[in-house]
Amino acid sequence: MIHLKAQQLLQTSIHHFAAHGYEGASLQEIATEVGIKKPSIYAHYKGKDDLFLQATTYALQEQKRRFATYFTSTRQQPLEQSLHGFFDWFISEQQDDILMRFILRAAYFPPEKLEQEMTDRFNPFFDSLHDLLTRLLRERDRTEQILYSTDYKSAALAYLTVAEGTLTELVYNGVDAFHARQQAVWPIVWRGMSKTI
Repeated sequence: MIHLKAQQLLQTSIHHFAAHGYEGASLQEIATEVGIKKPSIYAHYKGKDDLFLQATTYALQEQKRRFATYFTSTRQQPLEQSLHGFFDWFISEQQDDILMRFILRAAYFPPEKLEQEMTDRFNPFFDSLHDLLTRLLRERDRTEQILYSTDYKSAALAYLTVAEGTLTELVYNGVDAFHARQQAVWPIVWRGMSKTI
């Protein structure tokens, strides 16, 4: 279990890293906001690198839980509506939640010296999302019997690939470009996944 002060440091550092990036974030400012002296950070974390990596791990675990909550909350909707609605939900998360902004910045603009450590954290995260979506598609297809193939693992991977592509558009070109990419690609994706034409 994370010590309360360490938890405060994590949450505060996420705000600073999201706003200023790794290089721009100041341990002194993080410590001041938490109400401690800068050297006290080292009682919980080895330094800025460790704090950033632990913040990334924490953010990814929390975001994985939120993804699962989204799909649980939409289980009464038709599968297409749930999968398509994820894109709008994601935009809302990105705009309203500092955690998602931190994850996007960490994923697309990681500190160069920590690239391997970041890869070691993000790969299991994406693997867990793949597993989550595979289970979701299998469970939903049992009731709706709408998917073209029972190769749920491949269908989940295809969906994630499209989601990641539109996400890249969001990061580099903004919300309007994201929506344009999503609207163009979704009908084609769904026709490829489903039995309906």
